[in-house]
Amino acid sequence: MTTYLDMNATSPVLDEVADLVREIFLEEYGNAGSRTHEFGASAKKAVEKARKQVADVVDADKSEVIFTSGATESNNIAILGLKEFGEANNKKHIITTRIEHKAVLEPIEHLEKNGFTVSYLEVDESGAIKPEELKKTLQEDTLLVSIMHVNNETGSIQSVKNICDVLELHEAYLHIDAAQSFGKLSDDLKNDRVDLISASGHKVYAPKGIGALIMRKRGFLKPPLKPIMFGGGQEKGLRPGTLAVPLIAGFGLACEIAQKNAAAWQKHAQKLKNELVRALNTLDAQYNGENTSPFVLNFSVPNINSEAAMVVLKGIAAVSNGSACTSSSYTPSHVLTAMQLDEKRIAGAIRVSWGHMTESLPISEIIEKLEQLKL
Repeated sequence: MTTYLDMNATSPVLDEVADLVREIFLEEYGNAGSRTHEFGASAKKAVEKARKQVADVVDADKSEVIFTSGATESNNIAILGLKEFGEANNKKHIITTRIEHKAVLEPIEHLEKNGFTVSYLEVDESGAIKPEELKKTLQEDTLLVSIMHVNNETGSIQSVKNICDVLELHEAYLHIDAAQSFGKLSDDLKNDRVDLISASGHKVYAPKGIGALIMRKRGFLKPPLKPIMFGGGQEKGLRPGTLAVPLIAGFGLACEIAQKNAAAWQKHAQKLKNELVRALNTLDAQYNGENTSPFVLNFSVPNINSEAAMVVLKGIAAVSNGSACTSSSYTPSHVLTAMQLDEKRIAGAIRVSWGHMTESLPISEIIEKLEQLKL
């Protein structure tokens, strides 16, 4: 039986979450916007409970949570939603990195085509930005700094604290794409200097199609976002459309479970990672990224191509060689390229990612198959 080791792409839904989602789909199916009967009231109650469960992960207030279809939509609202404010206040400079997800890079590119200027922070083999470079890059008209917390390909963790310290006396809005860390490595996200946080349900054992944008207030002022879609006025006018109550409730429960179990899940994940690293050391593996999440390992084995590796591992382990969102294209990883790795190392890069429900890794089988490719 194949072991699923592509949790950075998506995760299975927890049994408790699936049960709740099913119950609401079949029994508590009211529209949260219907105010005239108990079905609507019950749906609204489920949404507000979930709003608090999501907010609690990062010590936010539930009023600061906007439900979306996932981190991609949250990223788009956070970035494109600041366009009008930036233009009105002559703040049209954005700072980001070369290793962001396309769901951040492409909205920023759209703003760049519409008169904004963008500074891209570089990274080295560690996959981390240098806080001093961020400080040098800040300008008086910097509107937004958008930096991913945990990289989806390498698992490299950016220091949110260092970023917040640099921005302490600057008015720029800080957006963190936390798709890979929300509910797993959430402590850094509790920093009040983080204005906007994007989260995705299907990365934390909730259904696909649900996520959130957390918009922290500065004092009593919320970030000046404008909607990028129109019609209905739901979610404080920022995200119109009938709320997906079953998915929202499932996401909320998943967040509550994740928050309660975060330390144990991290400990188990790190144990699996240590075992895999010890085995891969026998193949002289190179590890892509430093200070990485316990839930992922990106590695290259000299003289082994990742496409060939995925073929021989079929039936043993479901792994990846990059972001699921760009897997249809065979261009070299923009993340590993930005980290200045050589072409062979990039071509050989394999991403293995797991979750708390991964009891063990098929290490001996993986090593055996990779050894065959080295011959």
